[in-house]
Amino acid sequence: MLRGSKVGLRARHEDDIPILRTELYDDVVNASRSEVRPWRPISPGSKDSRLVVDDTEQGNVPFSVVELDGGALVGTAALWGIDNHNRSAHIGLGLLPSSRGKGYGTDVVAVLCHYGFVVRGLRRLQIDTLSDNAAMLRSAERNGFVREGVLRSSAWVMGEFLDEVLLGLLAQDWKPTAGV
Repeated sequence: MLRGSKVGLRARHEDDIPILRTELYDDVVNASRSEVRPWRPISPGSKDSRLVVDDTEQGNVPFSVVELDGGALVGTAALWGIDNHNRSAHIGLGLLPSSRGKGYGTDVVAVLCHYGFVVRGLRRLQIDTLSDNAAMLRSAERNGFVREGVLRSSAWVMGEFLDEVLLGLLAQDWKPTAGV
């Protein structure tokens, strides 16, 4: 397990899937805001790639996020779009509604940076998020990510186009946080 100051990132367990399905993916608004594809219901037992891990997929490394104090599941995180040639990847995370506002997002981003830069030897990490996602923007910037641009009206979310913000962090600009 990769450890931060508040959370750990570990492999997805089979018993994580029903919780993630119910609390993250069955929430139409939340899922629509976090996915690049349209929301659709996921059948129980489905091998949907948002939940079930394909260990042969090299471009996506999904994690379950757990509290260090007690081990409760608090969300999901991933390094995705991994490009080994250009040594870059994207960061993504989703916290269960009951786990938001506790500083877990900032810690998850810090742990994903450690994984990307130290474990994987990447040179660049990127976050793409909706412009009104203040929590993700704050978590990214607290970890040293810099706003690099805005994609105007690029995301179709619940009946309207929203702007996306692109943030980047280079390995040489990264400052590891204590506890990671």
